[in-house]
Amino acid sequence: MLSIASAATLGFQGPSMLAAPSASRAAAPAMAQYSWSEPGVGATWDPLGLAKTPEKFERLRYVEVKHGRIAMLAMAGHIVAASGYRFPGALGGGVNFADVPGSGFQALAACPTGGLLQIFLFIGFLELRVMKERVKGEFPGDLRNGQFTEGWNMLSESDKIRKRNIELNNGRAAQMGILGLMVHEQLSGPAYVANEALGLPVPF
Repeated sequence: MLSIASAATLGFQGPSMLAAPSASRAAAPAMAQYSWSEPGVGATWDPLGLAKTPEKFERLRYVEVKHGRIAMLAMAGHIVAASGYRFPGALGGGVNFADVPGSGFQALAACPTGGLLQIFLFIGFLELRVMKERVKGEFPGDLRNGQFTEGWNMLSESDKIRKRNIELNNGRAAQMGILGLMVHEQLSGPAYVANEALGLPVPF
């Protein structure tokens, strides 16, 4: 929720507004220089006073980046499922993917208990075994663990900041987007209200 709140006022600043990043995560500047709105340093916007230390800031920034990544996947999955695409095969419980209707809550309600267990176990595996920082990263959310350095290390510092900002702001937008789809669907209306307003086909 912090990332959604911060996005409303700060989430869409251009990269040109960013200050230079700190030299390293270990040599972090004073907390007065930290900002929710950018990966580098700048003016602080922390109305609840949660980021009391550099370590706490990094933890909250990592959570924000992680939630943004999940929301981007959720948006992509919602749109793909609403388009009618289905995996071949069946869920646990004998329900074919092709027989799962719609997307979002409608599709979730049609999942059998075995299918929900599959989803839960798969996400748990990713959380506990895959998406972990085993080697200290360059920035919060850097889960490369010492691998895949060639492409990233060839970028300039300004390009690194720009790309991190793109991910951060897209993640914030995706959090608002998936929340909007969920709210509209629960209001007994189409999730894609823009389609309905523009007279375009509504996926479900």
